[in-house]
Amino acid sequence: MSYQENIQNKMYQNLGKLFYAVAMADKNVRPREVSALQEAVREQWLDVDDAEDEFGSDAAYQIEIVFDWLQNEESDGDTYFKEFKYFFKEHRSLFTKKIREQIYKTARAIAISFAGANKSELVLLSKLKMLLKQE
Repeated sequence: MSYQENIQNKMYQNLGKLFYAVAMADKNVRPREVSALQEAVREQWLDVDDAEDEFGSDAAYQIEIVFDWLQNEESDGDTYFKEFKYFFKEHRSLFTKKIREQIYKTARAIAISFAGANKSELVLLSKLKMLLKQE
């Protein structure tokens, strides 16, 4: 695996962390949020690039893999938002305007998938929007 593919894999893994943080903002991941994530991966993320993971699958599936793993761990979402934020700041060049727009679109779809976004999800979406607007 090339250095570029490795970094792209890490980007997708960190997106899995971010989207988990959004779903977990209200301390509970619901099936509709999982479905919204899966739909977004298939409809938006698989065509972003040609990067593959170490098993030859589209690297975008790392989003779901990490999300599922964190869900099984029942981990705290705040920690993973911070990890995404750190990765984002360290690797800004990976996050084109189009990718940043897709990130927000996916995060919002997850947040509103279960009876609309609640206060904690809206706060997290606001933090994400501010982060993604940083150039």
